[in-house]
Amino acid sequence: MLKLIDMILITNPDKSQWTELLERPVMNTENLFDTVRNIIDCVKSEGDRAVLNFEEKFDKVKLSSLIVTDEEQQEAEVLVGEELKAAIRLAKQNIEIFHAAQRFEGKKIETQPGITCWQKAVAIEKVGLYIPGGTAPLFSTVLMLAVPAKIAGCKEIVLCTPPGKDGKVHPAVLFAAKVAGVHRIFKAGGVQAIAAMAYGTKSVPKIFGPGNQYVTAAKQLVSLRDVAIDMPAGPSEVEVLADETANPVFVAADLLSQAEHGVDSQAMLITTSVKLQQAVKDEVERQLALLPRKEIAEKSLANSKLIVVRDMDEAIELTNIYAPEHLIIETGNYMSVAERIVNAGSVFLGSLTPESAGDYASGTNHTLPTNGYAKAYSGVSLDSFIRKITFQEIKPEGIRIIGAAIEEMAANEHLDAHKNAVTVRLEELKLKN
Repeated sequence: MLKLIDMILITNPDKSQWTELLERPVMNTENLFDTVRNIIDCVKSEGDRAVLNFEEKFDKVKLSSLIVTDEEQQEAEVLVGEELKAAIRLAKQNIEIFHAAQRFEGKKIETQPGITCWQKAVAIEKVGLYIPGGTAPLFSTVLMLAVPAKIAGCKEIVLCTPPGKDGKVHPAVLFAAKVAGVHRIFKAGGVQAIAAMAYGTKSVPKIFGPGNQYVTAAKQLVSLRDVAIDMPAGPSEVEVLADETANPVFVAADLLSQAEHGVDSQAMLITTSVKLQQAVKDEVERQLALLPRKEIAEKSLANSKLIVVRDMDEAIELTNIYAPEHLIIETGNYMSVAERIVNAGSVFLGSLTPESAGDYASGTNHTLPTNGYAKAYSGVSLDSFIRKITFQEIKPEGIRIIGAAIEEMAANEHLDAHKNAVTVRLEELKLKN
């Protein structure tokens, strides 16, 4: 068992050490591609039968059917307590409010007289959502994915999630799916679920949701040619950026809330205060002893670090290099610090804004880029479920204004047919005058 006295404490590291300090506990998913490809190929050729066999092999459950029935949905609604139902409905309402505000309103722009361009947002018609099973029922992720898909106008929302040993999906997951507007639910997990959504039904061209490294590898493989995915993903992570004003009890609680996700999660403290570093270490040890999932959190803490840097400039620079999935800023001037953050999935400001709020009920989305992908990717939003089509209309005045420029550019790229497509139109207009 890991002793918390062995937590990694680092003070004033040289910049030459930063890259090594910020390494994440991530397997190279390419090493899994051969195994994953075999499962995908099997599902492509054998369909439901292969998925059922893999469910028995990997999830240790023998199923007669993959689909969740209406009777199971009704049973789940009875099993979920009224307090949890109320909490799910509140979270759904806030997620809906936040994401509805992201609706795209295209504007027609006249770039030159007689040339009008615009965009139209169109919902992806069919989406497949993946909800992991593992050690906790992630009904909150159902809301985070299905609610914006529904707002976007997706006509078919399909959800895959692994069943328990009893062959049933957790009732809270089913209730959340009903509240959020999911159309069909299937009992399938892991690579076989990704393959089934991409190929088995041939009806789900987009896959959203987190998962383990096999799921990530599967999503990457199917995205190479056949479907679009949300983003690459790795183990979940949090960074707390704090100064001497931070409450060590809060900071420790935030680190542990991430550490209990899984043994490969990572929790980082970057602070300007040596005193806070030690106080947080002591407080983590105290709070950890009280956690039911302390064994998972303990192993995760082995991947975690408490780092003291020289000043806030260094703290911000190190944070932007790390590009955390979740960033909590607990500093006296957190708003001015936040303005300098350019790489993060979701940011939580001030001492009363825990990561848990965004995970569940504040309204923001918790499906976020991990493993440094926040430098290039956004989290799931309404835009994740729409496509934008561009339109343009050119009238005689417009083609006369830009025609010569198009001809000149096309000629210099040696694309004579491009030039000619303009030339014939200009000549036709001359004949009409």
